[in-house]
Amino acid sequence: MASVPQASPAGTPVAPSEPDSYEDGLVPEVVLAAVRGASEMSAERIVVLEVGDVLSITDWFIIASAPNKRRVRRIAELITEHVKTAGGDGPIRTEGLDDPQWVLLDFGLFVAHVFLEQTREYYDLERLWSDVPRYEFG
Repeated sequence: MASVPQASPAGTPVAPSEPDSYEDGLVPEVVLAAVRGASEMSAERIVVLEVGDVLSITDWFIIASAPNKRRVRRIAELITEHVKTAGGDGPIRTEGLDDPQWVLLDFGLFVAHVFLEQTREYYDLERLWSDVPRYEFG
């Protein structure tokens, strides 16, 4: 299993740790499972945003990126696999797999956004949601 850096609120960097060592209950297990899936394929700049207080359609956003479309697609696949292994359901809706510049996986409780790096820079979702709690995972 890939090691996932421990989450930190407000963008404070933290040292890598085993995923099971993050037990303070801030981030739900299925969200952490999705982070583990993204981390397994070396997704870049994995960020979890707690959007539930300002957005009614979901509670969490996961944002990750990769340098090429093949890795974007594989990260999306691994997120789904890890969520299912953790006891979650597959995504309710998936968008963007035909041309994986921005793959969106809607799991209900959370939405995972996997970007091609330049697409992530263009849309800059972290800036749009800068007022919500943020947890960085490497």
